[in-house]
Amino acid sequence: MTDSADTANPFPCARFIKEIGRGPHGARALTADDTRELYTAMLDGRVGDLELGAILLAYRVKGETAEELAAMLAGAHASFEPVHQPPGEFRPVSIPSYNGARKQPNLVPLLALLLAREGVPVLVHGVTEDPGRVTSAEIFTHLRIPHAGSHDDIEDGLAERRVAFASIDVLAPRLARLLALRRRMGVRNSTHTLVKILQPFAPAGLRLVNYTHPPYRDSLTQLFSTHPDAAVGGALLARGTEGEAVADTRRQVQIDWLHDGICETRVPHERSSRDAPEVELPEARDAATTAAWIGAVLRGEAPVPGAIARQVEVIVDVARASA
Repeated sequence: MTDSADTANPFPCARFIKEIGRGPHGARALTADDTRELYTAMLDGRVGDLELGAILLAYRVKGETAEELAAMLAGAHASFEPVHQPPGEFRPVSIPSYNGARKQPNLVPLLALLLAREGVPVLVHGVTEDPGRVTSAEIFTHLRIPHAGSHDDIEDGLAERRVAFASIDVLAPRLARLLALRRRMGVRNSTHTLVKILQPFAPAGLRLVNYTHPPYRDSLTQLFSTHPDAAVGGALLARGTEGEAVADTRRQVQIDWLHDGICETRVPHERSSRDAPEVELPEARDAATTAAWIGAVLRGEAPVPGAIARQVEVIVDVARASA
């Protein structure tokens, strides 16, 4: 497996673009085989820049069906070496972190460290920086948790500390190349959805999957309910906080466990109450302040926000029961 683009063997794309590039009303979904063939060629660097831009924008307008997402995910999983999970009482948990914080503090590292304290191995994977946002990577740096530089580092971190952070460049370099096109093109592409549902472990671990807009909840539920290969290991699905898979401290959102073709609600949605006690959060959202506050919570000097404590309970229960 190589991370360099293969320009000596270009992939013909016209027939695929003809189907998906007809706009929001005329575009048609590709078959599963065609989708995987096309996405694999994109990962291999065999699609020219002109065609690649057309494909990414066509899917941006059309959207991916559950069948197309499942086929892309299969191609994505075949493009990198999985992380081998450590032995123990719990299945490992993966938390994607690709959005960071803009308005609320980024509490993904707090969630990961609370789970690790319970004995659950946790891999957080994502980007290291994002202009205008505070990433989990930056907060982990202030918490003195090193970024993994290889798959061996990831596995060592899980075995020694029960927590590891890996950038997508380390975990899955070919996906990272497509993900990075956002800065060049100005918009997200299908890979941004895929990295948030990625199964990094072998054997399969438990994934935290989040959505921002309600239609994505329906499409993700359909994906995991109807495509067994995509659903291996199961997933806990909930509305995210600014696109991150950590509970919103301002309200209790619904948490669904998607496994074995079924959708099981583990925590129902609860409406916000004016009488609910105010949650103490860091005064600022920058990485240093957030890390210092997380440290205080872990030392017992500040309370764990109730919604996050409940999320931890659910994850621990599912990770133990399915081990």
